[in-house]
Amino acid sequence: MTMLATRAVEAEAVTPRRRSRRRKQLIGALYAAPTAFVVGLFFLVPLGLVAWMSLHRWPLLGPPSMNVPDNYTALSDDKLLSTALWFTLKYTVLVTVLLFVISFGLALIVQHRFRGVAILRTAFFLPAAVGFASASLLFLGLLSSEIGPFGSKLPSVSSSPTAALSSAVGLVLWRFAGFNMLILLTGLQAIPTEVYEAARLDGASWWQTFRSITLPLMRTTIALVLTLMVSGSLLAFDQFWILTRGGPDNSTTSLVMVIYRKAFIELDLGSAAAVSVLLLVLLLIVSVVQLRVLRRRS
Repeated sequence: MTMLATRAVEAEAVTPRRRSRRRKQLIGALYAAPTAFVVGLFFLVPLGLVAWMSLHRWPLLGPPSMNVPDNYTALSDDKLLSTALWFTLKYTVLVTVLLFVISFGLALIVQHRFRGVAILRTAFFLPAAVGFASASLLFLGLLSSEIGPFGSKLPSVSSSPTAALSSAVGLVLWRFAGFNMLILLTGLQAIPTEVYEAARLDGASWWQTFRSITLPLMRTTIALVLTLMVSGSLLAFDQFWILTRGGPDNSTTSLVMVIYRKAFIELDLGSAAAVSVLLLVLLLIVSVVQLRVLRRRS
């Protein structure tokens, strides 16, 4: 009887706990429901529609028709797509390396407090307040041979592929260096100062401190910044469409520009959806590889 009574008391005590746990889970689900609805409506549904469109011949006007796998097999014979893919990968590597080095350098410059550091931080971040399309138009005017103050001193954007690429890279560095600097600065300031003081007492040099303390403790922030840089570079469109229109001779045509051309110039939404799926797969592969490399290093 004593054991049965003890078990009954324990069961009565567990039941309110389960009810409280279920109530908390229900409240959490209700809080997450609006976000889940928005994500499903504006991300998952369009993603499913794009995947479905990529399996069809989908003209802008007229009924679609299934043509699996013609949209995907045709991509291998598309010379513009292969050129755009190679250019986008090259541009992504170039921009990611330069932008990360400059952003990290700016963050290290304004990491500590000194007179005028607030002005420097503001000056470095100010370009991020300018809209990307507006910044592209600004650079287009500055580099114009007719109205730009630097047009006569610098090569024209349309003069060569190198000049076109350099103008786009310069625009991205000017526009996004301050933004990424702010993210990296947040990670730097989260490192306890006691760690640096202990390293100085042990006689560690600046490079040893940076390599053994700063970089390992910044791995999460660095992963975030690199993911943003790589994703943004693979999805590049505004700077090339406004500055170069993909020229000269399609040398600065990105993957997103190929999607735009197929959808709104050639009016072939099925092929555009197939390229979009290809770009999504590329983004997933790059992101997974990048995160695994960073985790191994950490």
